Amino acid sequence: MVEPAKKLPNIVIHENLCKGCSICVDFCPTNVLEMKGSVVSVKNLEACTRCQLCDLRCPDFAIQVFD
Repeated sequence: MVEPAKKLPNIVIHENLCKGCSICVDFCPTNVLEMKGSVVSVKNLEACTRCQLCDLRCPDFAIQVFD
């Protein structure tokens, strides 16, 4: 039996809103995010559990997680 492919979430980063505080990186329980210079980026999308802690904790609304 073949398992269906895992549907990956869509993480949208609004680079123009990101101030580089790294709160989203610090709160991510599965280390999906990383800082590249002064802007957050996705380093391991497959590890995302859709907990949305990054989205909820971002003070500048610079990151969004969609199914």
